[in-house]
Amino acid sequence: MLELEHVRKTYPSFELDVSMKIPEGSIVGLVGANGAGKSTTFKAILHLIRARSGSIKIFGAETLGRALIPKEKERMGVVLSDSGFFFYLTVPDVLKIQHAMYPGFEKERFLKLCREMDLPMDKQIKDFSTGMKAKLKVIAAVSHKADLLILDEPTAGLDVIARDAILDLLRSYLEEREGASVLISSHISADLESICDSLYLIHKGQILLNEDTDVLLSDYAVLKLTDQQYQGLDKEHIFRVKEEKYGWKCLTDQKQFYIDNCPEAVVEKGSIDDLILMMVKGEEVR
Repeated sequence: MLELEHVRKTYPSFELDVSMKIPEGSIVGLVGANGAGKSTTFKAILHLIRARSGSIKIFGAETLGRALIPKEKERMGVVLSDSGFFFYLTVPDVLKIQHAMYPGFEKERFLKLCREMDLPMDKQIKDFSTGMKAKLKVIAAVSHKADLLILDEPTAGLDVIARDAILDLLRSYLEEREGASVLISSHISADLESICDSLYLIHKGQILLNEDTDVLLSDYAVLKLTDQQYQGLDKEHIFRVKEEKYGWKCLTDQKQFYIDNCPEAVVEKGSIDDLILMMVKGEEVR
């Protein structure tokens, strides 16, 4: 569905070099701190910036070095964190624009979702709350039978109830659109843990880790050890360590091994936040 191979973009103080694969029928999350390269990756995929080298394949066709053609754009639904509809538009105005742009636009679906998300029909977007604007962008993205959704921070600004509604909408969309795929980023780790099949961790423009979400949540863990315990630890399955005031934190992808062989260690279940912190701030085992 979407494949990036060493997609490079260079700025004076930042360099992107990303390889990713989003299989058909999957939801893939891209996580990382602010400035890690998430939005730059999305913009490179959409040709909003020009990558210097590498390969970008969308729907099996190489797109690096050329503009996306209309048929490719029609098959994509996009939400970008730093863009949206003109402030003077209303929901009916957006409907007319979407209908004119996309042959597959589903008017009744769009209106139904707007009503379910409590979006006002008579207000201009400039008078919408941040959450309302976010909802409208996602609804527009899923209302023209897109095969690939590119969603950069789609739940930003939403309360927990609205976020859950958006995530349910994405789940339902994949169930209805057989073979459709989603690439999504979010600062809210719980959102990605609940919806993504796999995750990529990006830091300073580089992919540090790619893992199935189920594996991350079941097999990854953070060990907390005193200095003495750490010195005697079998570090075969430890790939990041961080020294703390009390001793050491260690990231492993073999939780059960340390539960069985290191009973004195405090073993905490891994999470996306733990993964980001340890992979970014931790050091490789020497």
